Amino acid sequence: MKIGDVVAALKDEFPALSISKVRFLETEDLITPHRLGNGYRRYSKADMERLRFALTAQRDEYLPLSVIRERLAEMDEEASAPAPVAPRVVASHGRVVSGPMDLESLVAASGATEEEVAELVSLGLVTPDHKGRFDARALRTVVLALKANRMGVPLRNLRTVRSSAERQADVIDQAVQHKRSRSASAGEEAASELAGLMSELHTVLLHRAVDSLS
Repeated sequence: MKIGDVVAALKDEFPALSISKVRFLETEDLITPHRLGNGYRRYSKADMERLRFALTAQRDEYLPLSVIRERLAEMDEEASAPAPVAPRVVASHGRVVSGPMDLESLVAASGATEEEVAELVSLGLVTPDHKGRFDARALRTVVLALKANRMGVPLRNLRTVRSSAERQADVIDQAVQHKRSRSASAGEEAASELAGLMSELHTVLLHRAVDSLS
């Protein structure tokens, strides 16, 4: 496929996707399209699925590109490993469900108790929609919060993580205001890229701060 075909195929899922965004992800070594003798790029279905995985990880988990690159490398090493795009949750009644899930399904998928989910909701780390359903981002948040809790971090202390994320979101919002005023899609694309950069910078600084404790 040509690069325009790839963008068109993914546009419904990722409205802010542009040709420049695809090329940017290529420079970050997330995809390696085939190049013809004249230098034009041609993308395979595998390239498109890698793009879908990367864009979903950025949108739903705010993962930095370095982490997405590592995940793709792991999947390359285990060619038989699936590349999950949407969550597949087995509820207690055994039915496989995708996308938004109720509290029972979230508990079954994450291993949390209803009380732990309720506490995370009260802390503002996860928020159900008006029908009481949770999305894939909520599932990932609960799983990560439980891992941190098992390692000694009280759930209530994770409020500071939420507050830090909200402050960074304000910084990003201010930075892309001028782009949003010209184009909503350009603003969303810039916000997504900046969120990844800020997340990676935060990770580096956090590790440096932890290293200084020893």
